[in-house]
Formats: sequence, structure tokens, C-alpha cells
Amino acid sequence: MAPTIPTPPVKLPATFTPTYTGTANLSNETLQKIATQCRLDALEMIYTAESGHPGSSFSCLDILTYLYCSHLRHCATQPTWSDRDRFVLSKGHAAPALYAILMETGYIDKALKPTLRQVHSKLQGHPASQYISGVDVSTGSLGQGLSCAVGMALGLRLDESPARVWTVLGDGECQEGNTWEAVMSAAHHKVNNLTAIIDRNRLQIDGSTEAVKGLGNMAKKFESFDWNVLEIDATSFDEIRSACQQADELAKTTDRPTVIIANTVKGRGVSFMENQAGWHGKAPNASEYEAAVAELQALLK
Repeated sequence: MAPTIPTPPVKLPATFTPTYTGTANLSNETLQKIATQCRLDALEMIYTAESGHPGSSFSCLDILTYLYCSHLRHCATQPTWSDRDRFVLSKGHAAPALYAILMETGYIDKALKPTLRQVHSKLQGHPASQYISGVDVSTGSLGQGLSCAVGMALGLRLDESPARVWTVLGDGECQEGNTWEAVMSAAHHKVNNLTAIIDRNRLQIDGSTEAVKGLGNMAKKFESFDWNVLEIDATSFDEIRSACQQADELAKTTDRPTVIIANTVKGRGVSFMENQAGWHGKAPNASEYEAAVAELQALLK
């Protein structure tokens, strides 16, 4: 079989302003509705597949909703635009969250929802860039996403591109050594066009992050590695918006990378899943699915 020739980056006119339609300044209410719909879509995918990670997906969906709907420079009809902002979902097991927001923003047809984790499906259990436009790098092996993001940011700097790189990491994967090698590299190379967001829900597959391998005060840890540090309540769109805007300003005024410690809720949006480690990577049964759908649909109303 002949090798696939990658599509060259698209260079568009300077007047091109890619954006998700209507996102000039979405209200918190609109963002919340989008996030809730994405939770419903992610839940449906996981339930149909009978496997997946609802708790991990739900904790980061408010962040992904704000980024893709109100902040990142991107365009679904020009997914290889060379000056688009890049996004890396380092916690690749939260793929249903990424797929849901990519469906909402026009990269993926919602008709593919029933195919999550099926053989030959484009919606693999972890994001795969060769199958989905809008996925900048394949992820899933935890601890490696930040290294990819650092390399992408360095490459964009060499190209003198205005694009920025954003990555979301799970707090559990911050127990891995290669994450901290990337933290050191980013600071050493002064990669100020990079923002990392830590999904600090304090739970992982084996229980509490602090019981498994305590992470302590993550803000002080990143400060000691010469990063700009912001810490927020990521259940608030006001705080997410403010932190992302501050990160953009810090990219212009400092030579440091920026991290946002985002305090989140595992399983957010479904009462019986919230703050429960057992929902890290478990699909709901029929009655649980119906109860979760009812709660999320009530939020939409």
C-alpha cells in the first residue's frame, strides 16, 4: 500500500478570522448549555460502547467548551490552517469529552456517536489524529502530552507563527516523571506560547490522588519550576474565561510558560457520579444512564 501523503498546511489570507460561529463573547448561560449538551453526547457514546471514562470526561468539559467555543483560533472547515491554535488532550482517556466538543464545533458528524470504541471506528478510545480532523496529536499514554505540546510550541516559534498551544492534563498523570521533564524543558526554553491546564479533580482510577501519590501544592511546584501560575475554580465560566485571558497576556509580557491549576469536579453534572473515583472509567448500566440523562436534560431546561 502506498503511504498516505499528508495534506500541507493551509495558508489563508491575513483577513481570515476563524471562529466557532457566534462565539464573539458567549454568555455563561450559553456556554453552560453547550457543556451540558456535550455531557449528554459523551454519556450516550460511553453507554452505547459499554466502556469509557465518564468521570474524567465530565470534569474537563467546561474547560473544553470555553476553549473551543470562545477562545481558541480555529476553524472546522480549515482544520489544517497553519496559524490555528493547537490543542493537546494529554489525558487522552477523556476522549468522549473531546469528541463531543468537536461534534459541537463542526469537526465530527454526530452520526458517529454510536461508533465510539468500535473496531475500525474513527472514534477510538483515545484521540487519534489520523482519523479525526481537529485532533492535533494522538494521545493516551499518560504523561506524554505535555512533551508533545512543548515540541509543538517550539516549532511554532521557529515558524514565527502567532499560534498558541494549549494542553489539558489530568492531575493523576502529574505523578509521572516525564511530565516534570517537560515542565523543566518548557521553562528552560522559555516556551511562553504554551499554556497547560491541570484538571485538578483529585481523583484517579485507584482513588484519591493524594492517597495514591500526593501531589501537594501544585501551584508552588510549578512556581518553583519558573512557570506563571494561575489557580481557579473551574466550575465557574467567569474564572475559566479570566484565567485564559490572563494566560494570553502573560504570553505577551513574560518569557515563561503558563499553567492554570483548574479545580474541577470528577463526574460534574451527574449527582451520583460527582466526586466518585468509581466513575473514573466505568460505563453506566441502563437505569444509571436513564437517571444521568434525566439530570442533564433538566439542566438544559
